[in-house]
Amino acid sequence: MIFDTHTHLNAEEFSGIEAETIEHAKELGVSEMAVVGFDYPTIEKTQKLSQEYENIYIIVGWHPTEAGSYTKEVENYLQEELTKSKVVALGEIGLDYHWMDDPKDVQEKVFRRQIAMAREMQLPFSVHNRDAMEDTYRILKDEKIHDIGGIMHSFNGDYEWTQRFLDLGMHLSYSGVVTFKKTLDVQEAAKKMPFDRMLVETDAPYLAPVPYRGKQNEPGYTRYVVEKIAELKDLSVEEVAAQTTTNAHRLFGINQ
Repeated sequence: MIFDTHTHLNAEEFSGIEAETIEHAKELGVSEMAVVGFDYPTIEKTQKLSQEYENIYIIVGWHPTEAGSYTKEVENYLQEELTKSKVVALGEIGLDYHWMDDPKDVQEKVFRRQIAMAREMQLPFSVHNRDAMEDTYRILKDEKIHDIGGIMHSFNGDYEWTQRFLDLGMHLSYSGVVTFKKTLDVQEAAKKMPFDRMLVETDAPYLAPVPYRGKQNEPGYTRYVVEKIAELKDLSVEEVAAQTTTNAHRLFGINQ
């Protein structure tokens, strides 16, 4: 049993084929997934999917590329959505210096406010970090997040960064990036990191792993991430699947 801890089954790419995508995931051993809603349309779609399918959990937040539209109205909306059944985390939140749709100070303010909300709601949070490793670390350290915990989503740092984020109390989630031929530093970090704080994900429809790199990703392809980690850690696929699923259940408060 594999748990895809971060996927976008609510994306347009899966419109009308959600059932087939979920069934294909099951065929590949991916039996549970957390679908991320990060603005009004995707949150609404995520809630609907979670009601239709037993194996879908919900992560709700406001994406850093949407930071400029974050208002009190949005915050009130998020607070209400976060109380609904099957919500397991707040996210994805963080910083995105690649697209820079909004200034750094605006992104930081919204990031910190949502961390505070996660603390208020007693939920872990999922962090989006693109080209902003230093500032992401600084903010998380400032916020003393060890008591609530969270996930470095699609983590792509080297072993030094791995240690630093683990010291803050974060879990690290590996996506298809760990399967790429040139990401040797990410692979070395995954090989060395503590097994009890490792998670796996797809970020589908993005970041498809080898052997599907460059094509549309899907939740079932979490299996190839698990296979790569099993290779790196010299473990069986079953061992990696079981441990990362146990880690997800523990962090998300899912009783099995």
